[in-house]
Order: sequence, then C-alpha cells, then structure tokens
Amino acid sequence: MMRICASVSSAEDLAGIGDADMVEIRLDLLGEVPDTGGKETLVTFRDPFDPSVLPEGFSGIVDVGEEDRPDTKLRVLASHHDFEGTPESERLLSVLNGMDADIRKSATAVRDFRDLMSIRDAAASIGKRHVILGMCPMGTVTRIRQELLGNEFSFGYVGEPTAPGQLSVSEMRALGDDCMVLGIIGNPLSKSMSPKMQNAALAEAGINGIYLPFESPNLDQCDEAIRAYGIRGVNVTVPYKQGIMDHLDRIDRDASAVGAVNTVVNENGILTGYNTDVIGIRRALEECGFEAEDRRVLVLGSGGAARACVHCMSGYGCDVTVTGRNRETGPELAKEFGATFREPKSVSVMMYDLVVNCTPVGMYSDGPYPVNITSIKSEQTVFDMVYGKETPIVAEARAKGCRIADGADMLAGQGAASFELWTGVPDMFSTMRSVLP
Repeated sequence: MMRICASVSSAEDLAGIGDADMVEIRLDLLGEVPDTGGKETLVTFRDPFDPSVLPEGFSGIVDVGEEDRPDTKLRVLASHHDFEGTPESERLLSVLNGMDADIRKSATAVRDFRDLMSIRDAAASIGKRHVILGMCPMGTVTRIRQELLGNEFSFGYVGEPTAPGQLSVSEMRALGDDCMVLGIIGNPLSKSMSPKMQNAALAEAGINGIYLPFESPNLDQCDEAIRAYGIRGVNVTVPYKQGIMDHLDRIDRDASAVGAVNTVVNENGILTGYNTDVIGIRRALEECGFEAEDRRVLVLGSGGAARACVHCMSGYGCDVTVTGRNRETGPELAKEFGATFREPKSVSVMMYDLVVNCTPVGMYSDGPYPVNITSIKSEQTVFDMVYGKETPIVAEARAKGCRIADGADMLAGQGAASFELWTGVPDMFSTMRSVLP
C-alpha cells in the first residue's frame, strides 16, 4: 500500500492531513513544529540541525539535507535536491551512498526520459532505505510508483504544492500505487488539452488512472521508460509522430500506411503504434456535414498530421494537393500517397472544396500560412487542426461564410479512439468533447 507523507506549507494545512500516513513539517515554511495529531512526523531543516526546536518527546524523523549526521538518537533522513536535472544513475548513487543516514532521499528535476531511467536504475541498485523521486510534471509518475522504486514513502501536498510535479494527498490516496498511467509525449505541450480530455474520460469510465504530460526535448530511452514505469499507453504529438516509430516493437497496418504514429499501447512490455488521427479527421468532417468523396482537397503542411490527412482523403478518392514551405518532406509526402505537390506561390486556394491546415500556425507559431488565406470563398469548407482558439484561417473562413470543421472534434475523435485502445471502453467522444472549448 502506498505510504504518503503530507507536505504542509502552512499551519492551516494541518486540517487536511487526514488521508496521509505521515506529515512533513518544513521549518523554513512553518518556523516551528506544531501538533500533527499523532501522525509520524518528518521535520525538515533547511538550516543546520537544531534539536532545540523539536518538541519534548519528539520521536519522528529529522531531515538534515546534505549536512553531516548530527549527534542524535532520532532517525535521520539525508536529502539531496537538484532543480536543474537528474544526474546519471551512477552519479546519483554516489551522492546517496555518500550519506550517513537511516533513509537517503533525492529529489531531482526530470527533463527527459533518460532522467526517468536514471531514477529507476538508482532506486534498483541502492540497496538501502531510500526515497528517490523526480520533480517537475515529467517526474510525477515517480510519485505513484512507490513499490516499483522501493521508496519508503512518497510526498503529497496539502493546500499548495511544495515541490514541482507533486500531486495532492487526496489524489495520491485515490490513485494508489498501481493505478493506470497514460500520457502524452511531445514538445511543447503547454497548450495541449489532451490531459484534461483524457482525465475526464478516466473519471467518467470509473477507471483508476491518470494521464500525464511527458514533455521531452528528445525520445532517447522513451520506450525503456514506458516499460519500466508500467505506463499503459501514450499519445504522441509534434514533433515525434514519425520519430517514435523507431522505438516501437510493432506498428499497426494503418499507422504503417500513414507513416506516423500518434498512439502507443503497452501490452506486457510490447509497444505497438497506432494512428487514430485518421479517425479524428473523419469525425471532424462528419460533425460539420462535409461529404468527402471525390472532392478536391488542399493540405497545408507535411508533418505527421498532414500524413494522416492525405492518407484519409486519398481513401475517399479525393484529388489531393499538398503545399508548404518544406521542399523536402512536402514532395515526398505527395509522391508517397499519389498526391500532387505544389509550391505555395503556385496554389490557387479557391480551386479546392476543402482546405486543411496541418501546420502549427495559430497554435505554436504566429507566422503566416504558406498560402494566401484571403482568397478563400464561401462555398469552401475549411478544416484547421489547431483547436481551442479562433485562428486566422478560421476567422477568415467564418467571415466568408464557409463551412468549418473544428479541430476540437478531431482531437476528441482521435482521443476517444486512443482511449478505447488503452482501456477497451468505447464511445468517449462526447465526454472528451464536452471539456474542450
């Protein structure tokens, strides 16, 4: 069973420690050691150890940081913090093994999957009582895998987080140590609505789980981390929909045909890649009433989302044109799917029934579109995969009276398909769509 230590940042927080097994009193925040209602208490010193601040008869644990072990009969926890990153496991082990303490603790910032693996490897090798945790959103998974890491306990907050990436005590108690973990891999992820959408679906389906962001500057060791931490599945977004394929054991036929993966399922350590973007595209077009068969389609962009779009539109028998500024991937994409590539300056936007924006313009980029969007006509349908805001191309289409396919419908459509792959629970489109703008 998960053992939770409540980190309190004010005296008022003590009213909310009921679900915790232990309480951490940080003297730099509270200044004194209050009554914790009989719960085992960890007193954290940020200044040199001073036993005079401890109440008479205190029998808990004292955290002395990286100071030498004090002359005390109390149990001593030594702790190491690194807010910049996580050292390689050998270095982390060296730091921890150099401590003279009953319990050795490290809390380090997690910036990529290699950091997660360093934490796992150090925890597996230390052979002494320990608490080894990752900070920041990407480190949250370490806080709900106590048994895996062999940690004595894990920390949760009451009131306000006392470390980046913390979950609340009540969240941790509800999740436990064996909850389903899902997530999204990408960079950046600051504007992603997938966590809100997928966590709503988990709650609606009554599944004990959490969906976390894994924002990483690279994919190094991502497959090892997914397996090591028992992550059931992940979505994959910009810029990794193609790169992730090199880290998988199997690739679904449709994903292979698209040449991009947006969903990974972990089945007992076997990682399989799928592409549910195609399902999302179909759903968005259905929701706006666009009949796609045998239409002329212009696709802006040549990344993973564009690949799914061209594949989907080709399946409808459409005459597809690809355009964009990348003179390598654009022509390659068009050739692969039997579409046509045109340089942006040679594209007449008004000649198409459907115009699809698969570029990040409007979401992560404020630059111009590759084509002149002011030439859009009222009889056209415009589909922007960017969601949650009225982008310039959507504003232009709305002003012209065009039919508009909503990127949020695509997001919910692909998300519901991914959710079913991970959980077996179908029909979560409405739940997911209801939490999106």
